Amino acid sequence: MAVAVTLLVGLGVAACAAPSARPRAAASKAPPAALAAPAATLAQCPKPRFTTSNPVGGWTDGNYYVYNNMWNSSGYRVAQTLYACAYNNWFVVAKMNNDSGDGAVKTYPNVQETFNEPAISSFHSISSTFAETSPPVGIYEDAYDIWINGIASSGSTEVMIWTQNHGQTPAGSVVGTVSFDGRSYRVWQTQGYVAFVADTNFSSGTVNLLAFFDWIIGKGWIPAKSTLGQIDYGVELVSTNNAPATFDFTNFSISTS
Repeated sequence: MAVAVTLLVGLGVAACAAPSARPRAAASKAPPAALAAPAATLAQCPKPRFTTSNPVGGWTDGNYYVYNNMWNSSGYRVAQTLYACAYNNWFVVAKMNNDSGDGAVKTYPNVQETFNEPAISSFHSISSTFAETSPPVGIYEDAYDIWINGIASSGSTEVMIWTQNHGQTPAGSVVGTVSFDGRSYRVWQTQGYVAFVADTNFSSGTVNLLAFFDWIIGKGWIPAKSTLGQIDYGVELVSTNNAPATFDFTNFSISTS
């Protein structure tokens, strides 16, 4: 994984707004104050190997990169601290609000794996397992954010799979419904962006990502020769109702063959 490339990941979607390339967040002149980790979460990750409150802070663990990704925090009152024991055991404490009413996504803390643009057709399987615990406050969605045909570049397509939605709305408009592995999703689409929003929230499981890609290819929304750039999983945060809130991520992995 090339960290220089990783830091350019992502696409910011304000509620009901068309997506645009997510820029690299500007580094703070002084390190932001850390938000304290709650005792209950520290019991799960008692000795974090990496901690950061830096908007662009991140940590490589094997093939994965855990990224604080406060990409759109400038101009808002946002504090966020990421604590990681491993790529599959990390959490973030965040504090922000939606007092402006613009519904803007401000951060997307996530774990990700970057691929070297292999053809999707070359895979027999692409799946991912995840588990998360998120509080019933504020506005956010827990989601996969996947880049096809490049990473946040001209001609690339962002594919999101929303596993838990708490008051968020994707970009674009609803163009249909589809079911994978017994779960139904409403499909949203606009230029360069496709979002699958689960009809029923689920906080853990294994997702057959290749089935989503093959379905999009079958619709003609991306070419059959499309390539895989990056797979991320995390939480897009709009608001925590101006109080610290903790989001936990465990049991994450990506499997390909």
